[in-house]
Amino acid sequence: MFELPSGAEIQSIIASLKLSVEFFIPEIYLSLLFMLLIVVDLVAKGKKNNLLSITTLLGLAGSIYFIFRQQTMPAGELFFGMYVLDEFAIFFKYFFVLSGILAVIITMADEQFESEVKSMGEYYALVVAMVIGMIMMASSADMMMIFLSMELVSFTAFILTGYFKRNPRSSEAALKYLVYGGVSSGLMVYGFSLIYGLTAETNLINISSALSQHGYDPVVLILATLLVLAGFGYKIGAVPFHFWAPDVYEGAPTPVTAYLSVASKAAGFALLMRFFYIAVPHGGPVYEDIIGINWVSLLILISIASMIYGNVVALWQKNVKRLLAYSSIAHAGYILLGIIVMDAFGTQATLLYLLSYFLMNFGAFYVVILIANKTGSENLEDYRGLGKKMPLAGAALTVFLISLVGLPPTFGFIGKLMIFSALLTKGSLYLWLALIGIMTSVISLYYYMLIPLNMYLRESPSSEQKNMNPGLLPNIIMAALMFLTLYFGLFFQPLADFAKYGSTLFGLKLP
Repeated sequence: MFELPSGAEIQSIIASLKLSVEFFIPEIYLSLLFMLLIVVDLVAKGKKNNLLSITTLLGLAGSIYFIFRQQTMPAGELFFGMYVLDEFAIFFKYFFVLSGILAVIITMADEQFESEVKSMGEYYALVVAMVIGMIMMASSADMMMIFLSMELVSFTAFILTGYFKRNPRSSEAALKYLVYGGVSSGLMVYGFSLIYGLTAETNLINISSALSQHGYDPVVLILATLLVLAGFGYKIGAVPFHFWAPDVYEGAPTPVTAYLSVASKAAGFALLMRFFYIAVPHGGPVYEDIIGINWVSLLILISIASMIYGNVVALWQKNVKRLLAYSSIAHAGYILLGIIVMDAFGTQATLLYLLSYFLMNFGAFYVVILIANKTGSENLEDYRGLGKKMPLAGAALTVFLISLVGLPPTFGFIGKLMIFSALLTKGSLYLWLALIGIMTSVISLYYYMLIPLNMYLRESPSSEQKNMNPGLLPNIIMAALMFLTLYFGLFFQPLADFAKYGSTLFGLKLP
């Protein structure tokens, strides 16, 4: 017979919730910012888009203070183990807030919003909502919380992708994203149900304990692993869960494309690391002998396929956004190389690579927006002669592309160097993975350099002379991102230390 909790138990629950709320301040603050933006949009009159963008920027910047305060708090579980606060979560909170700030900045530069959208209130509110969801993804320690946080991010991403309602490409992209997202979420939930059936637990630490103490059916566990990987693989855009990425990246508003390719992808990796590092065993004689593979083996296959497929298919792309979409698939493969190492150095390398990817990918999309403002095109052929007409944009885009290849003296080189160094410490199999990563990077050099080739070595077919200067503020932002990409390629130690700090997960001791 069901018994109601006693008064003492109720008081204990309330006390636990109050204690948890004290560690949840950044999320509460961002939720209030979300509601404030809706109110400002309703109340403000006239030209309110500038007010909305400034409010969003100041609000997101203000959340950094509360995250900074959290760094002094002890790591632990919140809300009865559904949520955790640790160094890993703190790292990604900074990452996602800064991603939101940059997404707002590049949105302000995109002139297409002026013709397509009257009011930006819902847009900026959704950007903030997506930041909240991604922060929750990085901190989720329970399968129910994982699902809820992923759906919050997914639904906001669907709406942002189709935000240009009168644009057929944007609507098509949103529909494809919704269909693929719904299928992958269903597969992931089915995988969760199998794991719950094996363990009768939803908490990741408890799942790990139950699997190690009571054993498991390896066939069921490998099936559950595959299904969960389908959900996470969709989020990170890795092969074979990548089908949505090229069309969505091409059709979505360019700032949304940049936001999805950096922040949403990083959230997927954060969730993947926390789930598989903590919950699911990656070895063991029974598991290995019967099935012959484990989740690390699956990630190795996904990583190799992503690096090869993304880089090879990008060779034929003529649309710059679509080219960067296939590039993003390839980079998912590179990031997975750090995860499969399964030690502290590999995790540090993964986080550092995400930081480098943050700078160079946001920078590349920012320049693409500025060029599209002046040319009205995203096609590679229309970049001819732009090196002379837009010298700073040409130089900045070249630096970002060199960083995406992974060449010195850029930050991207340091990211790949750390990933490959982590692989080389693990033995001969990992040496082959490093060689595949290097060879596919060589392939990427060809299609990345097609852009500066057109900009500098091919003449524009049009002799029309018009002002191509994007303006003072865009030039400053572009130069700043280019400078940081080069600066951290030479003086990367502070960010490497920050990545090392972020590689500590609650409930796990990495070797």
